[in-house]
Amino acid sequence: MISQRDNLRAFGLSLGVHLLCVLLISAGVWWTRKEAPISVAGSVVEATLVSAPPSAASAPPRPARPDPPAAPPPQPKPTPAPQQAETPPQPKPQAPPPQPDTRDAEAAARLAIQQAEEKAREEQRERRRQEQVLLEEQRRQEEVERRERLRKQQEEREKQLAEIRRQREAAERQRKLEAERLQQIADARRQAADAAQPREAPPGQQLGNNGVDNSLLGRYQLAIQQAVTQNWLRPESTRPGIRCALRIVQIPGGEVIQASVSTPCNADDLTRRSIEAAVLKAQPLPYSGYESVFRREILFTFRYDGE
Repeated sequence: MISQRDNLRAFGLSLGVHLLCVLLISAGVWWTRKEAPISVAGSVVEATLVSAPPSAASAPPRPARPDPPAAPPPQPKPTPAPQQAETPPQPKPQAPPPQPDTRDAEAAARLAIQQAEEKAREEQRERRRQEQVLLEEQRRQEEVERRERLRKQQEEREKQLAEIRRQREAAERQRKLEAERLQQIADARRQAADAAQPREAPPGQQLGNNGVDNSLLGRYQLAIQQAVTQNWLRPESTRPGIRCALRIVQIPGGEVIQASVSTPCNADDLTRRSIEAAVLKAQPLPYSGYESVFRREILFTFRYDGE
């Protein structure tokens, strides 16, 4: 926007240019003016050029001529009157430029200030918005990094716990194996002692099925079969004549580790599952008094001929 100071500067420059033009015109007129000729009153003086007289030795003397009349004294030259040079008409002075309306200039200045302030505020708002965007992006990145650290820490803890569980399970298996080996050694020693000195079971524990095997091992197997049969809940679909091979895995004390019905077996799936459930329900299996003939794995045929 053009300010009042710029208007004054333009006016000064314009006035200087006009003055320079006037000075140039005046100098040109003075330079081209002609010198006025000299004009003096009186007749024109005429003169005749004569040669020098010859010397007396070479020429005869001439008769003397009368002296010419004396010339009148020269008249004073009139002083030339100065001629007036034709001067061009003075150009009309340039009208001064109209003074700008200060009210419009002030209004324009205020508008410019307002626009500059509004632009500055807009730039400040834009900077704040960009700073907020950068701050949000930084927070999001930090949150992603924090979650990634937590995930890695969780995975590391899970790996450590899995390793601890594995070590505990390995230690427990080792402990059980050691206990079984010690028990097997003790059983072998007792069996060797029983073989050297047979003994009879107490009268109250004499169990049998009217067979001919009177050994302690035979009575031990019969006691397990009777315990399983007594805890068997027979399904309604079971028919007499059941013959199924039953495998039992136990530990010292009679606690059952595994019970499974295998072939040959002529029972349906429901009856098979009921027999396996009977073994688990009958635990602990007979153990006291039969330590010397204890077997970790027992195989016998489960029978059902009807009541």
